[in-house]
Amino acid sequence: MGTNNILSLSNVSKSFNDGKSVSHVLDRVSLDVEEGEFIAILGFSGAGKTTLINCIAGLEEADSGEVRVKGEVCTGPGKDRGLVFQSYSLFPWLSVEANVAMAVESVHKDKSKDEQAALIKQKIELVGLSHAMDRKPAQLSGGMRQRVSVARALAMEPEILLMDEPLSALDALTRAKLQDEIDRIREEEKRTIVLVTNDVDEALLLADRVAVMTPAPAATIGQIFDVNLARPRSRAMFNESEDYKALRNKIVGYLDALNQGQKAEASDFGDLPNVTPLDLSAARKSKPSEKQLPQAYLDAAHSPIERRYLEFFNLKKIYPTPKGPLTVVEDVNILMDRGEFISLIGHSGCGKSTVLTMAAGLNEISGGGIVLDGREIDVAGPDKAVVFQAPSLMPWLTARENVSLGVERVYPHASRAERRDIVEYYLDRVGLGDAMDKRAADMSNGMRQRVGIARAFALSPKLLLLDEPFGMLDSLTRWDLQDVLIEVWNRTKVTAVMVTHDVDEAILLADKVVMMTNGPHATIGKVLEVDLPRPRDRKALLEHPKFYAYRQEVLNFLEEYEHGHAGKSSQKETEAA
Repeated sequence: MGTNNILSLSNVSKSFNDGKSVSHVLDRVSLDVEEGEFIAILGFSGAGKTTLINCIAGLEEADSGEVRVKGEVCTGPGKDRGLVFQSYSLFPWLSVEANVAMAVESVHKDKSKDEQAALIKQKIELVGLSHAMDRKPAQLSGGMRQRVSVARALAMEPEILLMDEPLSALDALTRAKLQDEIDRIREEEKRTIVLVTNDVDEALLLADRVAVMTPAPAATIGQIFDVNLARPRSRAMFNESEDYKALRNKIVGYLDALNQGQKAEASDFGDLPNVTPLDLSAARKSKPSEKQLPQAYLDAAHSPIERRYLEFFNLKKIYPTPKGPLTVVEDVNILMDRGEFISLIGHSGCGKSTVLTMAAGLNEISGGGIVLDGREIDVAGPDKAVVFQAPSLMPWLTARENVSLGVERVYPHASRAERRDIVEYYLDRVGLGDAMDKRAADMSNGMRQRVGIARAFALSPKLLLLDEPFGMLDSLTRWDLQDVLIEVWNRTKVTAVMVTHDVDEAILLADKVVMMTNGPHATIGKVLEVDLPRPRDRKALLEHPKFYAYRQEVLNFLEEYEHGHAGKSSQKETEAA
């Protein structure tokens, strides 16, 4: 152990035995951390990052190897190490001040009441919550609750601050704000920080070094990258930095190489049966009382624009509230060709999912209309397949049975063998060829979402709607499923609309990125045409000269709307909501 090392891990190994089998999680992990250094530990879901943090915190005991702080072997928790969990772990019946006070009173028994009170106040101010000291957790947003957790850990005045994916449950905008907060705390507090994350950009924004863990089982630290990027750092500045791009591409390339060995490759299944799905909307008889296409749409349809396969026309959504009507989105106009893929991106609350659920026929349209293949959307149906953030599977059914539920209804004239072939084809395509008979309850989140994607494509829909389908997954599993989605979409070329918070995902998948302004009264602020070759490959895309220019354009737009940019009427409606 070096003279400046505050933390040293030496050949730390850890296994778990459930009585039936032994799971070898960590394998001889070694790492030295200097005093005042910020280390990011980056790795795949299930790679043992949390187990490693728990060993450092003294919450788990290593089977072999040592964890030392300032040269002393750790045998349990200590006030020299403060831990911030992924979930907030706050006492719901206590105020912000009382939650932080519990930690202070247990750790700083030697301080007077006045000294304790001053420490509590200082740490709550540090995370920007002095205005909310009397609020209870239920009255706070997710981002504010995580700030309380950070304040509580800092109030222990630990020599090492351990953060276990503290931002992973937050939306992109809140996450960015908390990243800035952590960076400010790093600068002001000068503490040694170990951050577990699955986000490459988060690691590069905050850390001095990035330690990448190999995949499970028997995970270890595979490679450590020095982050020699000037501080202060900003996302916008990064995009113009050749050093950042080179380092990011190097880390992404290394992760991708590690991931290749883990992927379940789809086999060469053969051709799909030539059967036609039932079109419920076409089967519905037209009645005089039935809604007709808006006259304005019929007038506009004489436009010289060809192939008006999907159109959002002056779309508006109004929700009633106790203080009056709240206009969430308005004047949304999008024209799509058949087989086009667009991404909708914007900050939380800008109405992206509202637009998507109206397109699915799941949410009543307040004004304007959506026309798909010449017919107005006013009802849900299998011609509009939706993949939600949570895959909504029947947990007691297998992957095969979950996909079959829709296929049985949509292909009533196909033979049993033909329907079976459709189910197996798409499950095979999403890499579940060997897990078709596994129950959903026994699957990881990533596997469940693969079933959701297979189910959507198996319906042979006219329109595929994706509502942040990878939002609940770690970024490395997300990359894997983006590749799956691209591969299956390349075969079907189904018209698709995807809501996302992820700038890279929006550009990687789409022909156009549609950027929405903040709500209420959200509308389309900008449309970016993505002129990148298809089929797309992540590694090639990152090296394409246009990629970072597109990325910068979207980031600039999101930054412009980061602090609202809402007019007076919007502000009033926000307060009403």
